[in-house]
Amino acid sequence: MYSSPLFLVSLLPLLALSAPQGGILPALSDLSTASPGPSTTVATVAANSVPTVTSTFGSSTDTATVSSSAIAPADTSIANNPAIIEQLVLAAKAVDRFDLIPLDTSFKFDFDNPPEDTKSEGKGGRTVRADRKSFPPLIGTGASMALGFLGPCGFNTPHTHPRSSEINLVVQGSLETEFTLENGARTVRNTLATHQMTVFPQGALHTEFNPNCDDAIFVAGFASEDPGVQQVAQSYFGLGQDVVEAATGNDFTFEGKDVAEFRRLIPDNVALGVESCLKKCGIN
Repeated sequence: MYSSPLFLVSLLPLLALSAPQGGILPALSDLSTASPGPSTTVATVAANSVPTVTSTFGSSTDTATVSSSAIAPADTSIANNPAIIEQLVLAAKAVDRFDLIPLDTSFKFDFDNPPEDTKSEGKGGRTVRADRKSFPPLIGTGASMALGFLGPCGFNTPHTHPRSSEINLVVQGSLETEFTLENGARTVRNTLATHQMTVFPQGALHTEFNPNCDDAIFVAGFASEDPGVQQVAQSYFGLGQDVVEAATGNDFTFEGKDVAEFRRLIPDNVALGVESCLKKCGIN
């Protein structure tokens, strides 16, 4: 039988509904004036204050206050640390690996304040990745994650993940997505609203675009600690000029620029997107 004071207080609204008028239960409004007994818990939430729960047991009083300022920051001392990563990879057992990470806060990753070398940032926004290098506690889990913060008209340029499929969930705003699996497969296009998701199969060429003038955020989950990423434009035009020209069937020029000049024009990811969106949002 549950005897916790907090549990009993949580039942009061239900009991009050089922009790006859003028029954044995006091009015809930009377609780604020009732003298706390040895098993009474009083919950108080003042306007513009942090919620506080006070429990009185006999002569002792315990107060628990939830405050965002009291939350310890994520520890990043083991991020991007080759020595620690090697030890974690070589650990004989999972519990041995666990013991190599003594701080609880090392199991926390802060996407707003990530370790170095975790962001891909351009004029249209940024993506932040938590993989086995930037977040070593992932080693042995077979999973990783990224967050995409796309500004108005932000465009996560076409890319692939060579070692994992991706589950992409929109948590703010909306996204237009496209992917193609391989040669001969059709292109799959969708518009995702908040709390809708799609999947990009492993190795599939895909992209995400924010068609609105407000920010959009997505969460990308991977079935690999190291899914990898390859931006298509940067990779393609990073090939030798003779290869690019052979692939296009002639001497490559774009708006009068040859391959070497064009490489310098490719924007950093996340880029600004299509012209119609830029005009709509007044972005030059």
